Amino acid sequence: MRVLGVDPGLTRCGVGVVDSAGGRKVALVDVGVITTAPTLTVDLRLAEVADSLERWLDAHVPDVVAIERVFAQHNVGTVMGTAQVAGLAMVAAARRKIPVALHTPSEVKAAVTGNGRAGKEQVQRMVARLLGLADLPRPADAADALALAICHLWRPAGALQGGDRHQLTPAQRAWAAAEQAARRAPSGVQGR
Repeated sequence: MRVLGVDPGLTRCGVGVVDSAGGRKVALVDVGVITTAPTLTVDLRLAEVADSLERWLDAHVPDVVAIERVFAQHNVGTVMGTAQVAGLAMVAAARRKIPVALHTPSEVKAAVTGNGRAGKEQVQRMVARLLGLADLPRPADAADALALAICHLWRPAGALQGGDRHQLTPAQRAWAAAEQAARRAPSGVQGR
């Protein structure tokens, strides 16, 4: 299974693609951060994020998109941008009939570190360890996106409507896998 993790944010949106490598093993496919300039108007920033998310989905053809569940914070402006970007990711996935799953920050931290209150650096260290990376994924938004993808591979609850793709028959799953392999092969998109 291939999961695209999205750590939504208007200034920095972390994106990370992870494949299941059997059991609890995971493999890095790609990771990056979509950035927008705070000097632009919100509509133009959202358009840039939407275009980038579309490119990530086209390049990597994930089976699921795992997005951090937006929760209330003290800074309403930050929550608004985060929620708007999360919505863009959900719509982009829904248009491709890719199931979407939402995971809370504490659920993600617990999945990758064993501690739902782990700090950013602890999450970065565990993500690097789990994926066999020599360096910590930076910035933290990139590590969070990878952690979301890993969390979903290990704890696949949280799927929204549209998650029926996991209820396919064995023959349907084989057909879908072949179709995805055919779509992935000609892309030739390099990591960011």
